[in-house]
Formats: sequence, structure tokens, C-alpha cells
Amino acid sequence: MITNIPVNIKKLKDDAIIPTYGSEFAAGADLYACIPEPIIIQPGETAFIPTGLAMELPIGYAGLIYARSGLACKKGLAPANKVGVIDSDYRGEVMVALHNHSNQMVEVAIGERIAQFVITPYIAAVFNTVDNLDETTRGAGGFGSTGSH
Repeated sequence: MITNIPVNIKKLKDDAIIPTYGSEFAAGADLYACIPEPIIIQPGETAFIPTGLAMELPIGYAGLIYARSGLACKKGLAPANKVGVIDSDYRGEVMVALHNHSNQMVEVAIGERIAQFVITPYIAAVFNTVDNLDETTRGAGGFGSTGSH
């Protein structure tokens, strides 16, 4: 079942492009570069790419900015922070920090799809300080402790 929620979007620039879904059941909507001219990102560098948009996400939801698989695999560009988080009380411009993981300079074109935006509900925790935690079979086993391969 797909839940549709209203999200208010403000265009901060006239040429900003409203996010679009690539298919009927796509989880992520494409975010577009709203830049006056192409931007070159050198190998190993990060550039902040504006979308020209501000959003009003409903309380209890967050917007997660993920890499677009084509952009990451073909050009080596992906969000520098791996997953960007837009909180429901943020009203500034949505920016994408694109990092060039390749060994070549890469151009970001005007209006190019630069990331995908997934809106998801979240749970806010109430953190309780305790002296002991419940015992489990795994215990304190960390990285690689649950697999035999």
C-alpha cells in the first residue's frame, strides 16, 4: 500500500525543478541541480549543489537524500555524507553535497538529476540510562560476529 502525504514546496529560484518520481512505484523522487552554469567537481572534492527548493515536511517525517545509482556508478558522484537528512523543522534550501569518488573531473549540468529524495516516518527515542541491559545470545559480539563466512 502506498501512502501519499502532502509536502509543501517553495521554489526559491524560478528555474528550480519540483522533484519527480521515475516510475509508478519509485521510493525516491529525483532532485535536480538548480545552478546558473555547469559545475565541475574535481577528483576527491565535494561541491554543494543547490536544488532551488525549500520544503515543509510533515511532523514525524524526514527527507533522506540518497545517491542516484546511475550517477554514482557511471560518474562516481554521490552524497558526501552518504545519506543527507532533512528534518521536518528545516526551512532552508535543500542542498546536495556531491562528492567525486572518481579519478576524473566530473561536470554537473544545469537541471541534472543529482540525488534521490525518500520521505519516511521516523521514531523519536526517549533514551533511558540504566545499569544493566537484557542479556542476549549475541551479547557484545561486534563486526562479523554473527557470520561464519
